[in-house]
Amino acid sequence: MKTVKIAIMGFGNIGVGTYQGLETNHDAIAEKTGIDLRVKRILEIDVDRPRPVNPDKSVYTQNVADIFGDPEIAVVVELLGGLEPATTFMIDAMKAGKHVVTANKAAIAANYEKLMDAAKENHVLFRFEASVGGGIPVLTAIQNALLANRFEEVLGILNGTTNFILTQMTEGGRPYAEVLKEAQEKGFAEADPTADVEGYDVANKLSILISLCFGKRVKVEDIPTVGITGVTAAEIEDAKKNGEVIKLIASAHLKDGAVECSVGPQRVPLSHPLAGVSNEFNALYLKGNIVGETMFYGKGAGPLPTGSAILGDVIDIARHIEGLR
Repeated sequence: MKTVKIAIMGFGNIGVGTYQGLETNHDAIAEKTGIDLRVKRILEIDVDRPRPVNPDKSVYTQNVADIFGDPEIAVVVELLGGLEPATTFMIDAMKAGKHVVTANKAAIAANYEKLMDAAKENHVLFRFEASVGGGIPVLTAIQNALLANRFEEVLGILNGTTNFILTQMTEGGRPYAEVLKEAQEKGFAEADPTADVEGYDVANKLSILISLCFGKRVKVEDIPTVGITGVTAAEIEDAKKNGEVIKLIASAHLKDGAVECSVGPQRVPLSHPLAGVSNEFNALYLKGNIVGETMFYGKGAGPLPTGSAILGDVIDIARHIEGLR
């Protein structure tokens, strides 16, 4: 049995979900892959916060040098969130010869070229499946199984908070403020929901998708973005009468070699596959010139679904390290 040691930077909900997923399925992963994945270090300040998992206290560190300077650690999982110090830490990890996995959509969208270049220059792997669609393996499909395609269109429901709110407003006729409060109570929405409800979270994800699907860079600030706070009950009812449903849609397609893209509420015909995506679920609809229409559906957020995607990336890297691919 080959052992691959990893470090997790940031032990909030997603870090815990990743650790919990590995703890739960460690033996199954080892049996399937022949690799013993072990968490050697966790970068975290608040080590005493109650969590559903209990790593040995000796695993915790507050010093990144304990990770970057440890030759036994092969893979660094960055789950700090935000632009900095996350971006700098990821690049420093690559310079130290560590492969990097992250779920940090904001850092990737803002620093895509910088991170990709750092991985190439330091001959390490950089994986970020969990940054778009949580547990839905859309990026892996785009970069592997669908690689032969020229993509013509990308449409997505890529934020569980806003989709939950719009679903409840549509199906139950409930007011926005009431549903937002419930979403926060259920853990679907943050205490400050601005990034979700104003569409910024989706814009980050769309920027990443555009880079992968079309090979072109569109910065987040250049994506026209409108959130859901202005969607009214009258608009929802009018859409219903016309056989439509309002969804927060990430949209991109090529026109004369340029990317046209947007994030905003759109009326989706009930005949379209995205119309039936409800509550906290996400979906990505892709049209390729060979494959035609295809859609990926599942839980787009949450500690365990996101942890599943992170662990998938870690396992993929471990297989490359051990020459098992």
